[in-house]
Amino acid sequence: MNVCFLLMAELDLEVIGQFGSIDLIAKQLVEGFITGLHQSPFHGFSVEFAEYRPYNTGESTRNLDWKLFGRTDKLFVKQFEEETNLRCQVLVDVSSSMQFPKQSHYSLQHPNKLWFSVYAAAAIVQMLRGQRDAVGLTLFDDRIRFHSRAQSNPVHVKQLFTTLEELLQPVREMEQHETNVVQTLHEIAERIHRRSLVVIFSDMFDFQRNKEELFLALQHLRHSRHEVILFHVCDRAMEVDFDLENRPYRLIDMENGQELKISAAEVKTLYRERMQAFQNDLKVHCGQYRIDLVEADIREGFHNVLMTYLLKRKRMG
Repeated sequence: MNVCFLLMAELDLEVIGQFGSIDLIAKQLVEGFITGLHQSPFHGFSVEFAEYRPYNTGESTRNLDWKLFGRTDKLFVKQFEEETNLRCQVLVDVSSSMQFPKQSHYSLQHPNKLWFSVYAAAAIVQMLRGQRDAVGLTLFDDRIRFHSRAQSNPVHVKQLFTTLEELLQPVREMEQHETNVVQTLHEIAERIHRRSLVVIFSDMFDFQRNKEELFLALQHLRHSRHEVILFHVCDRAMEVDFDLENRPYRLIDMENGQELKISAAEVKTLYRERMQAFQNDLKVHCGQYRIDLVEADIREGFHNVLMTYLLKRKRMG
């Protein structure tokens, strides 16, 4: 892929991100991801309702993907598949802490955790729509705020995009809501009656307060035979590496409003140690329950999220 195309792709996505609807942006994100796969060893993956293979000279050109040819200068044939029966429930944490980092303007290039999660969720919905799989959406903070069961019809999917897009509207004075992942996971395990893929986007602020209860909730999902991907959404530079200047700070808890004055240099070492212990604990327990745990750094784009979903999707058949 040449540099000129990369620059055009970034420019197009930036413009679309300012003026386009979320389903159009999701489509562009997925198409860019797929094009990248065809430039890598993963070009055989089944994506967007079809699997691609190289074109052989002399065969019919009816199923050639000319759009992909224009991007890669290579001929690929679409191999359409029969409808699948995968069901997926996408859970997005919309608690107050997901508004971090606070800034005057948000974009695809400079999101907060909520923006990142919304666009990542939209891209997964787009991939599920392309495969004609059923998808549902759940929004939660200290309780479930929105829930739709998994369906595959176009009207339903359009409603999901509309619901996600509403989360991107300018934020006024919002009530502070803490995270309650535990209650949400138990409710989802009870509501979903057929084996499904459950995809969770959360910063997991509930983890430290309710560690054992959270693991019981995750175990509840697994005992119900659901597959689970947990995307731990974070701003790694700020929230994990604690990359702050050596000066005093006034920190405000976005979920309960509590304030704390600190000197960054004095607490950095202890903070990093606690964060490392938190991550290791989460990783160990998710490993025990065979839950895919993925760090989703909002500064690193969406490739890791979409690749993780695609690998899980392929394993589930």
